[in-house]
Amino acid sequence: FIKQSYLLQSRFVTEQVAQERGLDPKERAKAAFYTRQFVDALAPSNFVMTNPEVLRATLETRGENLLRGLKNMLHDMERGQGQLQVRMTDLDAFEVGRNIALTPGKVVYQNDLMQLVQYAPSTEKVSRRPLLILPPWINKFYILDLQPKNSFIKFCVDQGFTVFICSWVNPDASLAGKSFEDYMLEGPLDALDQIEKATGEKDITAIGYCLGGTLLSSTLSYMVQKKDSRIKAATFFTTLLDFKEPGELGVFIDEQQLSSMEEQMNKRGFLEGREMALTFNMLRANDLIWSFVINNYLLGKDPFPFDLLYWNSDSTRMPAAMHSFYLRKCYHENALIKPGAVTLCNTPIDLTKIKLPVYWVSTREDHIAPWKSTYASTQIFKGDDKRFVLAGSGHIAGVVNPAESTKYGYWTNDDLPPEPDEWLNGATAHPGSWWNDWAAWNRAKAGPLVPARTPGEGGLKAIEDAPGSYVKVK
Repeated sequence: FIKQSYLLQSRFVTEQVAQERGLDPKERAKAAFYTRQFVDALAPSNFVMTNPEVLRATLETRGENLLRGLKNMLHDMERGQGQLQVRMTDLDAFEVGRNIALTPGKVVYQNDLMQLVQYAPSTEKVSRRPLLILPPWINKFYILDLQPKNSFIKFCVDQGFTVFICSWVNPDASLAGKSFEDYMLEGPLDALDQIEKATGEKDITAIGYCLGGTLLSSTLSYMVQKKDSRIKAATFFTTLLDFKEPGELGVFIDEQQLSSMEEQMNKRGFLEGREMALTFNMLRANDLIWSFVINNYLLGKDPFPFDLLYWNSDSTRMPAAMHSFYLRKCYHENALIKPGAVTLCNTPIDLTKIKLPVYWVSTREDHIAPWKSTYASTQIFKGDDKRFVLAGSGHIAGVVNPAESTKYGYWTNDDLPPEPDEWLNGATAHPGSWWNDWAAWNRAKAGPLVPARTPGEGGLKAIEDAPGSYVKVK
C-alpha cells in the first residue's frame, strides 16, 4: 500500500508540473528537475519505518545498524568539514599509482596546469604520429586507466600508439586567474611542442574527452587561423559543442545561479570539487545519493570497494576565471558555435573552419552530454572525412567499455544526415565495444610504423613515474 501510494502521488506531482502552462520551457525543466529531487527524497525506502529491509535489520540487531549508520554519518560530516559527503565506496581501498592508474610511463614535462605523461611502449613498432589525449579537468584522467583490464590508455599502447596524456593540476587559489586561454596555451599547444621534443615528430593525432573535447575543438579552430596543421586527426568522446540542448545540467545555468556561483568562486579563487560532484550526483540521485544513504546510514554498512566510484569521488577544483568563462560562453550563451563570438588569444574561433578527419563517440544514455546534442558537431565541422559512432550505456560506462567486452554494443552509419534520429534509423548495430573500430580508424591516420620510443630517452628527460604527482593532489 505504501509503495503504491508513493508511486501514484509521485506520478500525480510530476504530471502536474509537466502540464503547467504558465512556465516557459526552461523554467518547466527546472521545476521538473527539482520536483524529481523532492519526490526521490521522499521515497519510502529512505526511511526506517517504511523500508522493510532496514526495519528488519533494526529489529534483528536491536538498533545497532542505526548506531553504526550514525557513526558513518559523523565520519562523513568530519571528512566534509561540516558538510555531509556521502561515501560511495571504501576510500581506503584504492591508491592512485598502487592499484589504479598502473600503465607504465613517465612524466616528461610539466607546467602550472598540467603534467605531460608519456607511456612506455608494449610493441616493438609504433605508429609514427603520437597520440595526445586531453581528458576533462572536471575529473582526473585515470578514468581512462582504472585497471589493466579496462584501461583505454593501455589499449592504445597495445595498439602500437605512442600515447601522451595531459594530467591536469588540481588548482588552488594561486591559479584563480587561469583562463580558458591558459588551458589552451599550457595544455594542448604546449603539449604539441613538448611531444615534438620527446619524439622528433611534429604531427600527431588527438583525443578530447567531454570538456577536453571542447578545449580540443577550440584549439583546432585557433590553429586553423594560425595555419598550424600539426594535429592531423581528432577524436571526440561525449563532447558538446552546441549547447542549445545541454541536458539536465541546463537547470543549473541562468544568470542568477551563475552570478551566485561566480561570487563564491571569486572569494575562494576556485569552485570546490565537491560542489561540482554534487551537481553531477543530483542528476542520478537515486543511484548516486539515496542508495548510499540507505546502505551507509540506515543499514549501517560500509560501502563496497569500487574503482569507478573511487574515481567519481576524487573530484577536482576549477579555477574561477576558467570556469566562469566556460559556463557563460558555452552553456549560457552557446557562443562556441557562433563564428567569431568567442575570442582566444585575440583570435576569433570559428569551428566551421575545421576540416581535418574527425571521429565522434557519443553514448545513448548520456545524461551529461546528450548524444543528440553532441551529434550537432557533425554538421558544424565541414571536412569530408567524418565518422560518428553511438555507443550503448552512459557518459562513463559507454566510453570505458573494453575491447573484449560483450556489453552495450554500438551503432555506425557512414552517412551523416542533418537529424540524429535520421542517422540512428539508418545505423547498423554491432555487438560489444567500439574500441577496435576507433583503433582501426586512428591507425589509418597515424602514419607508417617506426621503432618504439621509450619515455625519457628522447629530447625530454623523465621527471617521475606515471601517473605523476599532479593527479594525486586532493
